[in-house]
Amino acid sequence: MEISGTGLLPFGLTLADLKRNHESHPRNPLLANVFYLRGLIERWGRGTQKIVELCVRAGHPEPEFEEQAGAVVVRFVPSGYVPPHRVSHDLTERQRRVFHCLRHGESRRLGQIKRALGPELPDSTLRKDLILLRDLGLLESSGHGRGAAWRLCTPEPRDPK
Repeated sequence: MEISGTGLLPFGLTLADLKRNHESHPRNPLLANVFYLRGLIERWGRGTQKIVELCVRAGHPEPEFEEQAGAVVVRFVPSGYVPPHRVSHDLTERQRRVFHCLRHGESRRLGQIKRALGPELPDSTLRKDLILLRDLGLLESSGHGRGAAWRLCTPEPRDPK
């Protein structure tokens, strides 16, 4: 996930400064003061450090900060595969468990997926879920019928513009 804000860092502040104690230069001091008075800011110049601390505490990599095209960007990199909660509609818990089962990138057959999800799940229900996820472009299959193998779609490479 990336979040960007228009404008560059204030003069003299570097990207490396964002991860250590630094002087605060709010763009809108009146708005920043309202946040401080309401208790939404604990200390000036500490927000980016707190973001880094919370990511690390949750077991995720430190976020990446960069300046590009007149904006400051913070990029949160997941520590592993995180199945989506919503695509063009909400996914069911069972559909999310399918993603979890396939998260390591290996192909699996219907029987292997069913064993991972539980034997009480009817084959027809699992097939419908797999076909829906394939139609949404989230899974791909090779082969046909019982011999079909399912795996996560590989994401398109990002354009490094």
